[in-house]
Amino acid sequence: MQTKQAIMILSALAQESRLAVYRLLIEHAPEGLAASVIAEKLGLANATLSFHLKELSHAGLVTSEQDGRFIYYTPVIEAMNGLIGYLTDNCCSQSKAHCAVGSTSCKPTKAAAKKTQPKVSAS
Repeated sequence: MQTKQAIMILSALAQESRLAVYRLLIEHAPEGLAASVIAEKLGLANATLSFHLKELSHAGLVTSEQDGRFIYYTPVIEAMNGLIGYLTDNCCSQSKAHCAVGSTSCKPTKAAAKKTQPKVSAS
C-alpha cells in the first residue's frame, strides 16, 4: 500500500457516519447489506447514506452490487488488512525487540497508553 492510499482510507473513516457504516458492514461480511437496511439501522437519510457510501467506495473500502432494485454493499476486508499492514510494517524496526506484526510486543503498555491519551477538559 502506498502512503496516498493509506491517507485516503484514513480520511474516509475519519467521519462518524462513514465509520459506523463500515463497522456495520464488517459485522455483516462477507454478504453485506442492502443500502436501505444500512440507512434504517443507522438512521441515515438515503441521500446522506449515498454520499457516505460513495466516499467509502472511492477509498476502496466497500464495493456495491445491484440485485434487482436493491444495491448491496460489502466491505473490502483486504483494503483494511492492507492498511493495518502498512501501519505496522516497520514494527520494532528501531528497537532491539524482535516482534511479528500482531504480537503483544507491538502493543503499547498500559503506562504508555495513559501517556498518549488526550486530556479532555470538562468545560
